[in-house]
Amino acid sequence: MHAYAVLPEDPTIHDLEIPTPSPEGRQVLLRVVRAGVCHTDTHLREGGYDLGSRGMMSMKDRGIEYPMVLGHEVVGVVEQVGGDVESVRPGDVRLIYPWIGCGRCRQCRAGYDNRCAAGENLGVARHGGYAESILVPDEKYLVDIDGVDPSWAATLACSGLTAYSAVDQVLPLEPDEPVVVFGAGGLGLTAIAILRSRGHRNICAVDVAERNLSLARDMGASSTVLSGAGVVGDIQQAAGGPASAVIDFVNNGVTASAAFDVLAKAGQMVQVGLFGGEVTIPTALLALRMIRVEGSFVGTLGQLQELVRIAQRGELPDIPVVERPLSAASVSQALDDLTAGGIAGRIVLTA
Repeated sequence: MHAYAVLPEDPTIHDLEIPTPSPEGRQVLLRVVRAGVCHTDTHLREGGYDLGSRGMMSMKDRGIEYPMVLGHEVVGVVEQVGGDVESVRPGDVRLIYPWIGCGRCRQCRAGYDNRCAAGENLGVARHGGYAESILVPDEKYLVDIDGVDPSWAATLACSGLTAYSAVDQVLPLEPDEPVVVFGAGGLGLTAIAILRSRGHRNICAVDVAERNLSLARDMGASSTVLSGAGVVGDIQQAAGGPASAVIDFVNNGVTASAAFDVLAKAGQMVQVGLFGGEVTIPTALLALRMIRVEGSFVGTLGQLQELVRIAQRGELPDIPVVERPLSAASVSQALDDLTAGGIAGRIVLTA
């Protein structure tokens, strides 16, 4: 089968011919029909993550095998099933939960695959969706999306799930307490839509692009702030005071510092983005203001299933989606566009 992969220390997307796997046991082979493009893929193409003064966290040094077939927002059609599969059959269309755990540790046994320290995530440790086919290790990771547009559904596996999980961490709050969302790209727009669908009214979106802020207002943001000098004061003025919670979908040194400064006493900052860098926080203020700092990485299979049900009920506004064909050239261009910040919403590659 054709797969569009990266090689070590080589940002080129290569069109490779690799063997098509045969499913065994509870494994399922799907033909890829939609593959969303995520900022995480841009970092993986670069080879790792920026850790500020600690340097670069290299994927190669962490034991990730190459060639690496990226792509973790995948909708596919079941082609073949292992002998023990009972819940799906060839021809079924399914969204894939890609955040695969080891299945043995305490976190996995409790349903928190995304917390597994030995994760085998599709598109990272296992071949992902930038290919003609994808092998899923267990049928339980397949979610029925009947009635949901497949391109939008693909984005739910990462941007939707990540936003849903982050919102879960800050709610419940009083509906008019300020919640600030840094970054109004695909994830931020989804979070704003979810906050609004769950009855929250005071949502302040912050971004560097006015176009994204316009979309944020469409999704339900009650106020918007164009990032720049004096952003903390601008946010507090727009939101009507210090924030009860901040969800940071950028999470670089600038936004993390602003997130800390904009919070009210006993406020909560949830750091989601992987843009990298570092932040210095006054330890005395951390204690005196009782600030909670939490990291959030995607979400659980149960949360994805619930998010899909919300979408099926028509209770979740869909975000803008740009469709392009699935090819090596399209993968490369999409990653370049995301890196340059030239896309409003999400890119989904179609096969």
